[in-house]
Amino acid sequence: MQLLSVVWGRLGALERSGEAGRRKIVRCTLIVTLGFAVFQAFGIASALQGIRGLVAEPGSWFLASTIATMVGGVFFLVWLSEQITRHGIGNGLALILSVGVVVSLPSEIATALELLRQGAVSGNVLLFNGVLWIALIGLIVLVESARRNVPVEYGPRQVGKRLLGPRASVLSIKLNSAGFLIPTTVALWVIYLPLSFGAYLFGRTPWLAAAYAHLQFAQPLHIILGSMIVIVLAFIYTARVLDPEQAAETLQAQGGTIPGIAPGEATADHLDRIASLTTVVGAVYLVAVSLIPELLVAGGVALPYKIGGGSVLIVVCTILDLKKQVRDLSRSNRGGERI
Repeated sequence: MQLLSVVWGRLGALERSGEAGRRKIVRCTLIVTLGFAVFQAFGIASALQGIRGLVAEPGSWFLASTIATMVGGVFFLVWLSEQITRHGIGNGLALILSVGVVVSLPSEIATALELLRQGAVSGNVLLFNGVLWIALIGLIVLVESARRNVPVEYGPRQVGKRLLGPRASVLSIKLNSAGFLIPTTVALWVIYLPLSFGAYLFGRTPWLAAAYAHLQFAQPLHIILGSMIVIVLAFIYTARVLDPEQAAETLQAQGGTIPGIAPGEATADHLDRIASLTTVVGAVYLVAVSLIPELLVAGGVALPYKIGGGSVLIVVCTILDLKKQVRDLSRSNRGGERI
């Protein structure tokens, strides 16, 4: 729905119309979520029922009860994530996704050590993977903390009875303005959801089976297509969160100018160029983080772990977001005590 609000003007206008518009979008989002959840639950229930001897009493009652249980679990997590976001610290959805990754870490480490003990992998491969993941975490922390500061100058202005003198400031633009949830999670949907609908409508046809084979993890087509989708999603979502025209209008209304750039359209064009350049860097970074595990598997130097670059990106960004919000909360509490 967030991506649609960028490319569909009517939905974008509804999102900007205020609280009533946002409530309508939330209702639409829940309806779409219900449809996807029912479709996926039906597919899983049908697959389980198709395994001989697994389901004691296959039939319509098993399908209905399984779909109801799984859809109920989905909406419980939706409700829980909203409660965490509203009453807790951090993004509830990101926290829930991060917990799922963190709890699997001990078993992944234990599996790697067991493979080393059995001689299935060499110590050099294990060391290489450890150093690579540490370097990847360092890269994520570095890029997510990076900012492109655009200098801004404000002229003197009257605020009530006070005359504020000229001052200098900066307009801070994140190197990765697209964030981490949309590009890394939606990319897989773009690849596999059409195939899932195709299999549901046409069955396991030879061309669908070939498509699945070529789009498996670490296959060249999956790497190329995944890279293209992540880049496109990064640009689309950046356009949603960073609007150069709106930023230029806000600066002009507040009496701010960028040195050497005329207010208005020239400022919007200047900010658009900066945003485009930073988005290119951010998109390449997201592609690198997402595809490093695939390249390791394709090169035959990867351990059999299930945690990918996108999972690490979500966990690290969630921790950074928690750190920032806790620090801001601590500062506000200290400020209140001083008052």
